[in-house]
Amino acid sequence: MLGTQLTALTSGHPAALTDALDLVAGVDAALTRGLARVGEADATALAGLAGALAATPLADLVAEAIDKICAGSVTPEHLAALAGARSALLGAAHDALLGQLDAALGRGRDPWSVAPAPPAGPSPVLATVRAWLHEVAVTGWHGVDHELVAAAGTPVEAALAAPESRRLAVLLDGLAAELRACVPVATMPQVPARRWADLWARGVLLAQDAAAVDPPADVVDRVDGRLLPLGVDVHEHDTAMQIQVHGLLEPAAGGPPRLVRTAVGAAKVDTIVGPALWRLLQAHPTLLTALAQRRGVTVTDLPARGADLHWHDDRAQLDEPVDPFAAARVLLPGAQAAAIAPLNRHPAAIAEPVLLEGYAVRDHDGGLAADLDGRPLAVAVDRLPSCGPLTPEVVAASSACLGLLRWDDGRWLLQPLAVRADVKRKVVDVHTGDWACGVSDAKVAKAEAKTGDAVAVLRERAGRLLRR
Repeated sequence: MLGTQLTALTSGHPAALTDALDLVAGVDAALTRGLARVGEADATALAGLAGALAATPLADLVAEAIDKICAGSVTPEHLAALAGARSALLGAAHDALLGQLDAALGRGRDPWSVAPAPPAGPSPVLATVRAWLHEVAVTGWHGVDHELVAAAGTPVEAALAAPESRRLAVLLDGLAAELRACVPVATMPQVPARRWADLWARGVLLAQDAAAVDPPADVVDRVDGRLLPLGVDVHEHDTAMQIQVHGLLEPAAGGPPRLVRTAVGAAKVDTIVGPALWRLLQAHPTLLTALAQRRGVTVTDLPARGADLHWHDDRAQLDEPVDPFAAARVLLPGAQAAAIAPLNRHPAAIAEPVLLEGYAVRDHDGGLAADLDGRPLAVAVDRLPSCGPLTPEVVAASSACLGLLRWDDGRWLLQPLAVRADVKRKVVDVHTGDWACGVSDAKVAKAEAKTGDAVAVLRERAGRLLRR
């Protein structure tokens, strides 16, 4: 990424972006207070949402739903329309920001193609999920109590039992866990209204019967080629964790390299933290070895939807070592990006791989920023995972970074996935996935040994329970 590209990216916001986000904030405030009795301010906010979608195919559906909600008649169908309208507005903001980013970087992106979905029958499992999300919206975040949180147990258990709804189950379980930790919510000095509304709206949309249907066969591609991992983003929650590997795919059939990502995850408890997280993913040794040893991977017949590869460790074979910085320098400028699925279009979901070189790190607005040709780009050191060797101190000593461009709190941020830094007068490359196959730092390994292997202990205890 060049200084001129960074200037083009940060010189201004897309038109009407602030207005769109203000409308979403008004809806989030209504969800915080609850939809049981919609006050004047909340009715005005909801009406503004309907007005913003007046020229779209959702216009009539959303207008009717909001009229009913304001009148005190709240049905699951009305909430689905509200969640869809809110998500559509955030999707438009996402598209505007991503268009700005692509224009600044000169990045090509495939158009989105829509395939007809097969008809779906009613699902009792999803009905229980919708009922709980309905109760949450009517009650509002301020009214959430232990009884309402406990009621999530039944739909979570039912959704976990159905393979096609496990993604929804994990989302619901995570939302319930956050609410449980904050009860009574009314006493909180500040409610994370945007985050909880995001989770609620995504849950409502995933809980629709059509969302549970597998995609048509022609939507799922099969890819062959050489995957060059650039870095790994670690997502951690008290009840689940996931690693998302961003990389470049050189198709076996030829053509330009493609920006892709693949993810694997596992359920967890809140006592499993730090480097122990990697031991939850031992079912994927090829992927972990590729990260730890910085090697390419030859993949065969791997299912793909857009940029997302559905990882199968038995369809991957380790290749030669690869320098991610060299690969990014040569291949990233001409890489083709995939279109983003509509449900994933949200400003907070933007995560575009970039390579920055020749910058200086300095203090900026209470944090760190990479200064490239006099233009500062804030560095999201709060996103650095605890399971890897990448720390704020290492980032501060860096001059090259492989990272993700993100949008957060009204500005662009750089989330480091790997840096080239001067550590103890020696230039070293440090990646978030360096400890995927075990801690290589002697001090950290010694400290971890003292605390014991939490994963092994929990597995042993679970084995005892199952044998009884």
